[in-house]
Amino acid sequence: MTSASLPPETAPAPARRTVMAAAGALGLAAALTACGSGDDSSAGSGAGAGAAGSSQDSGSPAGGTALARTSDIPEGGGKIFKDHGVVVTQPTAGTFKAFSSKCTHQGCAVGSVADGVIVCPCHNSHFSAEDGSVKKGPATRALPAAKITVSGDEIELA
Repeated sequence: MTSASLPPETAPAPARRTVMAAAGALGLAAALTACGSGDDSSAGSGAGAGAAGSSQDSGSPAGGTALARTSDIPEGGGKIFKDHGVVVTQPTAGTFKAFSSKCTHQGCAVGSVADGVIVCPCHNSHFSAEDGSVKKGPATRALPAAKITVSGDEIELA
């Protein structure tokens, strides 16, 4: 008997119930992943008011991540650190603040800092470089504060 005369081997198709269960599990996993990755605001909002006021320390941090020198941050402006998800501002001479660089409207990364304003390029939301509050919508929530330490001329993410 030659191999040409044998019927082809076919794998049995999965049952409809198996396909539906797998699709449901994938949908649930995607929903949970989206909820978990977009929930950064709750961690920042609990410390928002206190962190903004305490974002400048004169002590040396233990294990902080170096971001920049104070001279790298322009007065009235700031610098966005995409790799760390933060924006550091200097609203007035010698005062440094840090906020999440993720816009609270739809999660876009902010794109610029100038004249005391942090701007999101996606829908043109404007935030205060001093406290992260909304200056112009469509965003309705402030940028969450991030904790930094300033020691001498070094700025570190705490």
